[in-house]
Amino acid sequence: MIKLRRRTAITLLVAATLFMEILDATVISTALPIIARDFDVAAAHLSVGISAYLVAVTVFIPISGWAADRFGSKNLFCAAICVFVIASVCCALSTDLYTFTASRVLQGIGGAMMVPVGRLVVLRGLPKDEIVRGMAMLTWPALAAPLIGPVLGGWIAQTFSWNWIFLMNVPLGCIALGFAAYLLDNQEGAPQRFDTIGFLLSGTGFGLLMAGLETFSSRPQSLWLPALLTGVGLLLLLLMFIHMARSSAPLFTLKAMRFPTFRMTILGGSAIRITLSSAPFLIPLMLQLALGFSPVEAGLLLLWLFAGNLTIKPATTWIMNAAGFKTVLVVNTLLIAIGFALIGQFSTTTPSWYMALVLFISGMNRSMHLTVLNTISFADIPQHQMRDANTLSSVVMQMTRGLGITVGALSLALATIVTGSQNGEPAMADFSLTFYIVAGISLLSLVDSLRLPANAGDAILNKRRLKQI
Repeated sequence: MIKLRRRTAITLLVAATLFMEILDATVISTALPIIARDFDVAAAHLSVGISAYLVAVTVFIPISGWAADRFGSKNLFCAAICVFVIASVCCALSTDLYTFTASRVLQGIGGAMMVPVGRLVVLRGLPKDEIVRGMAMLTWPALAAPLIGPVLGGWIAQTFSWNWIFLMNVPLGCIALGFAAYLLDNQEGAPQRFDTIGFLLSGTGFGLLMAGLETFSSRPQSLWLPALLTGVGLLLLLLMFIHMARSSAPLFTLKAMRFPTFRMTILGGSAIRITLSSAPFLIPLMLQLALGFSPVEAGLLLLWLFAGNLTIKPATTWIMNAAGFKTVLVVNTLLIAIGFALIGQFSTTTPSWYMALVLFISGMNRSMHLTVLNTISFADIPQHQMRDANTLSSVVMQMTRGLGITVGALSLALATIVTGSQNGEPAMADFSLTFYIVAGISLLSLVDSLRLPANAGDAILNKRRLKQI
């Protein structure tokens, strides 16, 4: 019982740090105009503060597994929290764009070490029969933070000062550091030499790819630069995969891709994660530009999506145990696509209560699907391959967050071309077609889900496993 409580406390600690990291990736989006005014630069230039953070996280995630084995998971986790908090203070004290960007890069490095290492600590300490419960706890930050962040950031910047967006990390980080020092053991893996070539290829490749994707969404009027960055990034990643296949001690391996459950969450799961990540970007944009909502009204309506996330959370474990992973994945994918299609049918005459209901149900489906993906991904992974699987999964999840905004922006741009909209604000017809496109992309995940065996992941589902005994 004491061990169970300790594992639960560790899982909640990691979930809290994950929430803090994801929140910082999104919280400044609505505060950019205010920060830009203080720095005396155009608001558009402050997008570098978002992209620098995302790129830094993506670049340094690949070495998190190696560093945890080399220095010990507790030491690295605590050090990452310290770096994250110090960088947050530097962000708050920044007086120009250059120091702010450098501080965000440092903050991203801290986040890149903090979250994957924390999740690795949880995965290494969980028996197979507790993975469902543990991963359900680790999913809520990814659901809540992207929705709360923009609303919270705008409110803090308007009510107090944008500096407090970053200063609030200080007490939170200190509390997390205290619990980490008390709860965690300093687990170390087998010593392994550092794969310098693998790090340079993966770091530069992932960094350029993320920079290219972010540039696609922030500067859609000039495509040659994002296309160049994305193309070079993909080329370097291809070289990285070739190097990993030939190296005797690679930075991390792709051996986990041999397991169908893990492979599905990386391939088909990425398609659904991208579309779900596009929702917090597209929905407020549609409400304000096409339907005439104020920023506050749009933010409040978007909270119904968050309410749906929380409402279904207590039932997700029961649903997975009762229906099995494959059934939930297939049915829920269809429900997500239908939800996007219904959002695409909103108009100026649609009652607010109906919009709130659709967003609430969509939030329930969103929560259910991400919980299933995060849980089944490690269902069949042996403990000795958990480090590499966690590293690869963390990188892919980080990239799909950025891809969500990019795909949403590109889908909207494509919709305006198809509908023949003139220069200016997108109309509701443009957003309708955009959500239909996003719904179609989400259905791509069915290709992998339908190929799963009916008993996929049953090894970690308590009720179904008990029936088989």
